[in-house]
Amino acid sequence: MKQQERKGPLWAPWRIEYILQEKDDECIFCVKREEKQFEDELILYRGNLTMVVMNLYPYTNGHLLVAPLRHIANFEELTRDEVDDVGIKLQKAVDVLKKTMRPEGFNIGMNLGRVAGAGVEEHLHFHIVPRWLGDINFMPIMSGATVIPEHLKVTYYKLKELFKDF
Repeated sequence: MKQQERKGPLWAPWRIEYILQEKDDECIFCVKREEKQFEDELILYRGNLTMVVMNLYPYTNGHLLVAPLRHIANFEELTRDEVDDVGIKLQKAVDVLKKTMRPEGFNIGMNLGRVAGAGVEEHLHFHIVPRWLGDINFMPIMSGATVIPEHLKVTYYKLKELFKDF
């Protein structure tokens, strides 16, 4: 098998902020639970039991996170009301993404525990990743970088308009 030659650097500048920031013990979802500035924290919706936020370091445009408000790591410890509310918000978030971004498919899931890939293992949350034919190309395969064609705030305003109806 012929090894592919790299033509030059691949650039993912939004990641450096995350890499260089001081890591603290504060749960990012609990911070968002108390936050008053929705736009600054990319909060699309916050209800009595659940919140929907944009991923600040997304795999693709429209990558959303749906989490219970309660700080909980174990899926089996969610109350019936929390399970119902998270499920309803997952459905509605998918509907909003379909209307605004017209993806051809979705990856929806949750990583429980560090070995399963959880970046925030102490506060469970679901990922909703919109997908388009051809969106996985040489960038993530060759370098682990992803291409985000639209600024996060532009995507935020598109989605926020429809989340008002939640």
